[in-house]
Amino acid sequence: MTWDIENLDLDAYLARIGYDGPRDPTARTLRAVHLAHVRSIPFENLDVVLGRGVRLDLGSVQDKLVTGGRGGYCHEHNLLFAAALERLGFRLTRHLARIRLGRPHLPRSHATLTVVADGRTWLADVGFGGDGLVEPMPFEEGATLESGPWRWRLERDGAFWVLAAGETELYAFRADEPQFPSDFEMAGFYVANSPHSPFVRHVLAQRTTAGARIRLEGMSFSGAGELAGWLREKLGIELPLRDAEALLPRLRG
Repeated sequence: MTWDIENLDLDAYLARIGYDGPRDPTARTLRAVHLAHVRSIPFENLDVVLGRGVRLDLGSVQDKLVTGGRGGYCHEHNLLFAAALERLGFRLTRHLARIRLGRPHLPRSHATLTVVADGRTWLADVGFGGDGLVEPMPFEEGATLESGPWRWRLERDGAFWVLAAGETELYAFRADEPQFPSDFEMAGFYVANSPHSPFVRHVLAQRTTAGARIRLEGMSFSGAGELAGWLREKLGIELPLRDAEALLPRLRG
């Protein structure tokens, strides 16, 4: 596995997220593309729940998230986003973080990015789901960000940088520890296959709008057609009827 950024169809990606603005590697462009991505491509783990796993080569990610009308989880989102940013001329580093959410010793399973623009480094992350970032924030100790109804802060915990939403610590990572394709492959395998992974145990799907998070959790449906229609209308996820039928028992369980 390599980053394979030359295989990205940049025009198709930008069309997928509805972005037709400047393509210069500035902080303004970074923010606009980040925001467009978060609002256009949903967060979801449906392939994992359906027992298909997830492929992290850029071709597969592009086929699913750009061409296929689907969403994905952190590795898919941020590997795609990183490739697009590099094609736009940004310098960046890919990282793996430890999810916290009250449990500080979980494995390094979350993908995130730091990006250089306008002489500053920014934390950029389009793939956390939950209460994750919707736009980049300065990668500086004590930095805060307000966007719509949401608030984040960035702190230090020894060698770790910690992103928090409100009073909840989301994840922590070391900035001096860049990751390689093989690291992402290992982390992705754990997320998609380990019985300890929440992505294996729970159905997760979410779309972020300008002021709300629309989530699948707690929903009930009378049949596969209703589920597929809801996913299409509310989250922008194109799921075949046979997959919606297979998903229903997991929602009820």
